[in-house]
Amino acid sequence: MTDHLSPLQEYSDRLRAREARVARHTAIHIRLGNVRLLLAIIAVVFAWFAFKAHVISFWWLALPLAVFIVVAERHTRILHALASAERAVTFYRNGIARIEDRWAGLGETGERFNDPHHIYAADLDLFGKGSLFELLSSGRTRMGEEKLAGWLLAPPSLETIHARHGAIAELRQLLDFREDLAVAGEDARVGVRPAELMQWAESPPQLRSRWLGMIAPLLAALAIAGVVIWGTLDTVLPLLVTIAIEAVIFYSLRKRLDEILHKTDHAFEDLGLLSALLERVCATQVQTPLLKSLSQQFDSGSIPASRAVARLRSITGRIRDRENLFLRIFDVPLLYSVQVAFAAESWRRKHGNNVRHWLVALGEMEALVSLATYSYERPADPFPEFVTGAACFEGKQIGHPLLAGADCVRNDVMLGVRPRVLLVSGSNMSGKSTLLRAVGINTVLAMAGAPVRAQGLRLSPLQVGASIRVTDSLQEGSSRFYAEITRLRQIVDLTMGGFPVLFLLDEVLQGTNSNDRRAGTEGIVAGFLKRGAIGMLSTHDLALTEIGGNRSGDVENVHFQDELKDGRLNFDYILRPGIVSKSNGLELMRSIGLEV
Repeated sequence: MTDHLSPLQEYSDRLRAREARVARHTAIHIRLGNVRLLLAIIAVVFAWFAFKAHVISFWWLALPLAVFIVVAERHTRILHALASAERAVTFYRNGIARIEDRWAGLGETGERFNDPHHIYAADLDLFGKGSLFELLSSGRTRMGEEKLAGWLLAPPSLETIHARHGAIAELRQLLDFREDLAVAGEDARVGVRPAELMQWAESPPQLRSRWLGMIAPLLAALAIAGVVIWGTLDTVLPLLVTIAIEAVIFYSLRKRLDEILHKTDHAFEDLGLLSALLERVCATQVQTPLLKSLSQQFDSGSIPASRAVARLRSITGRIRDRENLFLRIFDVPLLYSVQVAFAAESWRRKHGNNVRHWLVALGEMEALVSLATYSYERPADPFPEFVTGAACFEGKQIGHPLLAGADCVRNDVMLGVRPRVLLVSGSNMSGKSTLLRAVGINTVLAMAGAPVRAQGLRLSPLQVGASIRVTDSLQEGSSRFYAEITRLRQIVDLTMGGFPVLFLLDEVLQGTNSNDRRAGTEGIVAGFLKRGAIGMLSTHDLALTEIGGNRSGDVENVHFQDELKDGRLNFDYILRPGIVSKSNGLELMRSIGLEV
């Protein structure tokens, strides 16, 4: 990576180089395809001259066939290189799309992690199309996706956050490594199913008789010797006796063999990808303590994890070879299934207990790579500064990371000793909800160990609790008001946890009457303040702004304002002190023809 180039310039230069590589490999692929066709035609001509015209010896066929084999092997390597180059092109195109804010719909949405009952996931757009997860995730495995999602959903210790900062800062500079992970394996999809893999690896062995594993190859050798004896001495008895013994062994183990071989084949559908990722990770020299600790997890006694998985991939290949007609016919004489099953069991005894460590470490490495890629592509976004003590959030020029840079209006947000709560007033669409989400999503990024969309952010470790997108549920039989107060109860429960709470309440208690809303909101704010929480509330109900006057110092009124011009509302999305001073609701209704 060239230090003086911007991420966009670096990506663009590499994209052009990879596109040129694709063009070269495509041209070679076409030429080699034509050569293979020509060699096939030559072989047919030679065959005609040898077997029909009797002009040449059939040994002449060996020449085009030998050349064909060499060309086919070269062609296979070119096709692999072409596929890798095409994946690199996609990697850099997607990176450029993220930098240019065209990324929505291009990545993994993480929809399967979306829990509508989570304390802030749906409110802050963590998952789904155009979500934070889609912006961040570059993992190739489900472990990497699950780890990243877990980091976004639950805050870790401050020590862990600082460790991630160091790892992300190192990985941010390793662009070649991040590209290699993106193009590794046989395709670009997300693969490797950790649940099936760990279940197989940690299951008790099905074949406990190790002596049988040792005599199986011996019996196969005796069967081959029996064929030789039959052919040379014209006696078939040794072969028949050997096959009879093998048949007894084979059919007595058949049920266990099918179970072992079927589960092994299913659990390791993406071994090629796993092996390629582990090989690249194991080969990378890292310096920061967290990355070194993860690298140590990839050892498996005498051999590294990448070689151990490569061996298992070879075993899996032999399992799939059982579908070959030749092996089906000679499965019993060669005890092929028995030998492959014992090989799988032997691998499981040696390495099975390490598989969970490998997958967890690889998932964490991929999650760190995702955050490092995000950090690299947004060099202006800093790591937050964490402080201990009372809850605080001091953001300078905070912006929403899911908004395009050209559309993102930034604001300062200060929460701490005074004020501890901001009460944001303004009309609908003026920016209140977006500001709450910007504060919340940046706190989630900060607590995950990632950079934040701000000029600077100083905060204490915080647990976010949000009620922004709470709705009614026909399936669960709950109204919007009941769903909201249930969420508020969850946020109150959060205050009993290990971190101070940052609460974000949008149009709080709008499902009840004005008197109850005012009294309920004031009581809720008082309860949160008593429990050491900080937070923000938004409202277009000016009656609620009186809370700021009743709790002077703790609660501060701020607002967004709008202007009705030529029948259209215009917003500048700039946060201002005090209570909003005008309302354009009636004018807007009149502008569209309503009589009010």
